[in-house]
Amino acid sequence: MKIKVSGMTCAGCKETVTRALENIDKVKNVTVSLKNGSAIIEAENEPSIETLQQSLPEKYQIQRNNSDKPISQSKGRSYLRDLYPLFLILFYITIASLIISWNKSADSFMMDFMGLFFIVFSFFKFLDYKSFPNSFSMYDPLAKNIPIYGWIYPFIETILGIMFLSRINIILSLVLTIGILGITTIGVIKVLYNKETIQCACLGTAIKLPMTIATLIENSIMIVMAIITIIQLYV
Repeated sequence: MKIKVSGMTCAGCKETVTRALENIDKVKNVTVSLKNGSAIIEAENEPSIETLQQSLPEKYQIQRNNSDKPISQSKGRSYLRDLYPLFLILFYITIASLIISWNKSADSFMMDFMGLFFIVFSFFKFLDYKSFPNSFSMYDPLAKNIPIYGWIYPFIETILGIMFLSRINIILSLVLTIGILGITTIGVIKVLYNKETIQCACLGTAIKLPMTIATLIENSIMIVMAIITIIQLYV
């Protein structure tokens, strides 16, 4: 029996899931793959998805295949509730950007927004820095193929945030923003298309966020802002 397990971000998560599933009655062997977010279970009698889910902590969600909905969703779990921290952070970034760029041009607002966006989001990634690279590699194509990229990504965001807020080499900052977020967006689209259930690492792993269309919109806003700014400044 093979299942998908979302929410695993480190070796500790893998061990927790393995032990929990092995403790289920009549389960003989469990093989958990952190990279694929899956588990293979060998048992005398195949346990139900509900039984498997109940054996795990709430942060780990199980589905039989990509077309299944996680158990938490079937119980009425609200994505809006899960995404509340993201919406709240974006709201404060928007308000702060408006205050900083008051009586200035729309370009200033967008650069301040992008600067604060990168600074704030990198901060949350550093809260659980050791777990971030693995979680990020589950959907970002570059981090998946070049592991070191996941380790330096929070630093890239911090540097870009400082460059935007300080107005240092804006054209390079804009191009890099389009590039790195464009790559990530490709991975997000693939995850959503395949209906995979994984954790979004946009706020690191300290705050648990499901991968939803909100992640795609969040990246798209930044990319569109960068493109508009380039057009207004240099065309």
